[in-house]
Amino acid sequence: MMKVAVISEFGRPEVLKIEKRNIPELKTGHVLIEVYAAGVNRPDIFQRKGNYHAPAGAVQDIPGLEIAGKIVAVGRGVDASRIGDKVMALLSGGGYAEYAAVHIGSCILIPSNLSFIEAASLPETVFTVWHNVFQRGKLKNGDRLLVHGGSGGIGTTAIQLGYLFGAKVYTTVGSEEKGAFSKELGAFDFVNYHNIAYEKAWSNEKINIILDSIGGDYFAKNFDLLESEGTLVYINAMKGAKVEMNLLKLMQKRIYLTGSTLRARDENFKADLAREIERNVIPLLEDGKFKTNIYAVFSLEEVAKAHQLMEDGYFMGKIVLDFKAK
Repeated sequence: MMKVAVISEFGRPEVLKIEKRNIPELKTGHVLIEVYAAGVNRPDIFQRKGNYHAPAGAVQDIPGLEIAGKIVAVGRGVDASRIGDKVMALLSGGGYAEYAAVHIGSCILIPSNLSFIEAASLPETVFTVWHNVFQRGKLKNGDRLLVHGGSGGIGTTAIQLGYLFGAKVYTTVGSEEKGAFSKELGAFDFVNYHNIAYEKAWSNEKINIILDSIGGDYFAKNFDLLESEGTLVYINAMKGAKVEMNLLKLMQKRIYLTGSTLRARDENFKADLAREIERNVIPLLEDGKFKTNIYAVFSLEEVAKAHQLMEDGYFMGKIVLDFKAK
């Protein structure tokens, strides 16, 4: 048996309860990981509220999309020499548990200079940013990238990687403190959206890639701001998914509109993405150029507090659950 955090019903953070469940059985190509730490992400909040169900085949009532730990067993088709490997992994669900089963392709060896807690803060954000900013957005040296929500997990990752790969990075944040934090990570400029309209502040900045998780009225503002041939990438729609689009403006500015979710993508896709991350991002972690940003660490029993902190928004960086906390 293992200890898990379960969504007992949809609702506030207090619906998360600690229970005992059977350790997952292994399918072909999968490994069993003893979880040392798990990242907390915005989709976990949506799942707890009943707004974002796990894909078919994933555990439905245990959130958690990223973990770090040790491989303790392997399924058919996986070399037994992998037992004992320290890995971080992207999951479709079930990360708030002492053990998790995941396809070996989604596992990445943890660099020796990272702790389990630091490693657990990375997979969801790095996979998301690499796919959406670099693969879909095709970011290159000299681009001007706008990242909405620059102080959270996705934002801090996108700012750092954008900067490290030669982009001039702009970001929207909710306070001056968060703005200063974003500049420490590599942002060229920030706008506090409580005080300034970003689409007016940067109307002359020739921004050509926007990573947006907000949606709603940001959609039209993004269209207005983007340069011709610019790319608008969506990874969430926190202010609303239904928007109106001016097709004439789309055609006149020749804007590329795209977006994605990773959770339901197949194992081969995630494995290929993991290999790209190993080649392009892991070396930056190993030499200290790309840094993890852990804001708060909670025990599994404190999972409701972790969710409340994320909902309140008073954090910068990542929130992590420590399964080995005393």
